[in-house]
Amino acid sequence: MTTGGENNLSLKGTTLVAAFVDPAYSWPPADGEGKNAIELQATTDLLDYANDDDDATTDAEREAMKMPEKPACMKKRSIFNCCCSADLDVVSDYEQKRKKAIAARKEYQARKKSKDRARRKLERLQNVPEGILIYRLDTANRTIDLISEPSNNTNLETLVTSYVVASSSPSNDVSRRGIDLVSDDGTKATLVACEQRTAIAWLEAMDLMLADSSKRNGLQAFNQKSESGAWADEGLNKSERDQIENQYLNLAAYSNKLIRAGALPGKNGKGGGAGGIYYSVEFQSDEGEDYEEEALESIAKRRAVIKDSWDFYRMICSLLRDRRKYDEAFRKMQLDPVYAYLNSMTGLNDPGEDGSESIEKEISQKALTDIESTNKTQLAEALVKKAEAALPSLVEICKALAGSLGMEEVGVGPIKDPQAAIRKAEKNYQGDLYKVTDYCRAMVVVKDFPSLLALLELARDSFGPLIRRVKLSTLKADHKALQGGYRDCKINLELKDHICEIQIHLWPMYTVCGVDGFRHYRHCLEYSTDSFVDPFDALEGLDRKTMAELIVMAEEAVADTPLHNLEWYQEKFILDYFAEVGLFIKHGLDQWAELTLRTLIKLRCESPDIGPDHHETYVLNRYLEQVLRRLGKEEEAAIVAKDVLRAEELRKTEKETAEKSLWTQFLNAPTSAYEMIADPNKTEREEQEMMRKEVKASKKQWRRIRHERFSFLDSVQDDGMK
Repeated sequence: MTTGGENNLSLKGTTLVAAFVDPAYSWPPADGEGKNAIELQATTDLLDYANDDDDATTDAEREAMKMPEKPACMKKRSIFNCCCSADLDVVSDYEQKRKKAIAARKEYQARKKSKDRARRKLERLQNVPEGILIYRLDTANRTIDLISEPSNNTNLETLVTSYVVASSSPSNDVSRRGIDLVSDDGTKATLVACEQRTAIAWLEAMDLMLADSSKRNGLQAFNQKSESGAWADEGLNKSERDQIENQYLNLAAYSNKLIRAGALPGKNGKGGGAGGIYYSVEFQSDEGEDYEEEALESIAKRRAVIKDSWDFYRMICSLLRDRRKYDEAFRKMQLDPVYAYLNSMTGLNDPGEDGSESIEKEISQKALTDIESTNKTQLAEALVKKAEAALPSLVEICKALAGSLGMEEVGVGPIKDPQAAIRKAEKNYQGDLYKVTDYCRAMVVVKDFPSLLALLELARDSFGPLIRRVKLSTLKADHKALQGGYRDCKINLELKDHICEIQIHLWPMYTVCGVDGFRHYRHCLEYSTDSFVDPFDALEGLDRKTMAELIVMAEEAVADTPLHNLEWYQEKFILDYFAEVGLFIKHGLDQWAELTLRTLIKLRCESPDIGPDHHETYVLNRYLEQVLRRLGKEEEAAIVAKDVLRAEELRKTEKETAEKSLWTQFLNAPTSAYEMIADPNKTEREEQEMMRKEVKASKKQWRRIRHERFSFLDSVQDDGMK
């Protein structure tokens, strides 16, 4: 397929070369043929080329590069000898010949390097594996040309050989490697790249190309029409746009080289596939212009900055994903029949802070009279010594609790570092080190709410006089969670005149992040992630160039696992692709956002631990509905909206079924409206009465579970009363 005519306009631009899939062949190759086999074939062919006789060094070149012999007057002269005027002429002649020889050597090396580059390029195109087509995009005249030979099964009638691009957009190809093209005469075509990053970089280059008014105006002389794309709305002049194009494509090419070389952490060098071998970017310039490609060091520095930005954005996506997991875990935990009883309980010395401590904390360490409080370091070190003395007693208590209740996990220590204690006091207690009560600390993980109730009862009956605080506030339905969504219980007890802390974690919450739960909390606190409703909001305010470069980093992250190879258990890559969806949405690549979301939803439905009704699948479906409406696919969006509504109804039904609220039945009674009018306060009284009944029923359930699972508590209670 050839579109458009010859264009002899002298415009600067960029030339991109990359591998695309021949439509007559499948890609990746079928089992047995092997993508690795094709890559090996391509690599071997590119490296195994014969020496060209034209590369032989001529006698004239050898003579020009020959260094002159050093004059006798320059050999073994002492500092006391001086040169005559004749000697100076000889030395000057020697220096001139030496400079000419050095210049000749440099010219020879540059010419040899240029020949080697041209030969390798020729060899590349002469040894293209079957099923691959090599295309060249020239942004100066907006043409795409086939520069490799067709394969044996290529359909020559539909083969795109030369094409003048008027518009480009992501295609609906499920591999997410397709680009839809429209030529100046309205002819449509689709090119499917061998790799995702090729399609992304080419589409961005074409978008920049179509935004260049000088190129559009020049092509209009040949009756060519164009659509300018999203970059045209940025209000950039030609110089700014050319600079962005150079920087972006340099970064994309540099990233490809890192992937091909296996130079990225965690990369095995196999993520590139055969297509990456043919990936190249070359910048054009006017004849006679001294153009230097952006320095490699500068590219590496910018990549480091963009990589840090990608890591931060991905971390935000991870933190908010885990926060949703915590919220979902707590929602399901509240369905436990004993929760209403636990929710009615009041902690001991629990001020009920919503997710953080405060200077109004009602317990504190005993004052140390032999240490001046003005010397914070000495005071912190003294409190640490007190904690070390109390640690053995805390270990014994935790062993006793674990032995009685069969804890999921138990851990003690380490003792808090003095400087860490000072930082916590400054942040939470206006510098009061006595308010810090976790110098000596332990953690236990219980299975569920009944196990927590059993632990609280066991602690009360076993060492009740030592307990100084029981903090339950974050487990209450009407209280906020800690930053990042976490909820737990804390018991503070005094051992050896020092207040220690036992952190009680519930298994459904603990398994979300495991031992990294505190790091999750710390990061959420540091970056105020609770202020984000949507992780993609972290991208607000970024310019279009930065967004495009972040997508390059996203493709680096998933280079080992293309979308079509992604499996349901690859959580790391699933998060990477989810983060990339946000970039696609913000960057206007809704087609690729849709394809990625559909794949992620499919994988979540396949997962035995998640499935179609899980909250993660629900969240992905909500994003998919938004993207489909942006694409104008209202019918498909309506179908997805039904799945979203069904998931919401299912969550609502679960709660109603678990609660079995008599109050709800009362409101649905035919006489309720009349009774509410006759007695306006009846609703409030009835609601309070129903809540009391629910708590009473929940307590009854606890007694039944206590008898079945924790009957030993009766003997502990009897021993405590003696």
